Amino acid sequence: MDNSRLENSAEHSWHIALMVLLLAQYSEKKVDPLRCVKMALVHDIPEIIAGDALIYSAKAHKGYIGRELSAAKKLFGRLPGKQAREFLSLWKEVETGNTPDARFVRAIDRLEPLLCNFATRGRSWRKYGVRSSQVRSLNMPRMEAVPEIGVFVGKLISSAVKKGYLKK
Repeated sequence: MDNSRLENSAEHSWHIALMVLLLAQYSEKKVDPLRCVKMALVHDIPEIIAGDALIYSAKAHKGYIGRELSAAKKLFGRLPGKQAREFLSLWKEVETGNTPDARFVRAIDRLEPLLCNFATRGRSWRKYGVRSSQVRSLNMPRMEAVPEIGVFVGKLISSAVKKGYLKK
């Protein structure tokens, strides 16, 4: 995070997996850290085909979930039957966020880019004209799965505004 280049997908996935192991103790509900690591490693694989979509752009997200689901089915479908079903199931679980494991992974998946943006003095936030209200509204609900980290994230966003990394 020296601001010389953007983080790549492999780095993002590795960061998420490691953060899951390190931060599982902060989950509001008990989670299975190794299962969460599996989810963390699987959840961005469909971006190989679907690409990534900036969460702060409604235009970028139009139809994105359908494209990502199609990509997930195509990529995971290349695996043997049982593994294909497991990976697709884990991916869908993260997308729906209807279990404690999935909610925790979703929170960490949002925390990591916030840390990256802060470390790079708001590189992506400034590039795309992102406002603090957008960051709060799209990220704070996910932090309900990790309340202590949610408090930290709130302070991080406020600090980013004070430092000029993020528009008010």
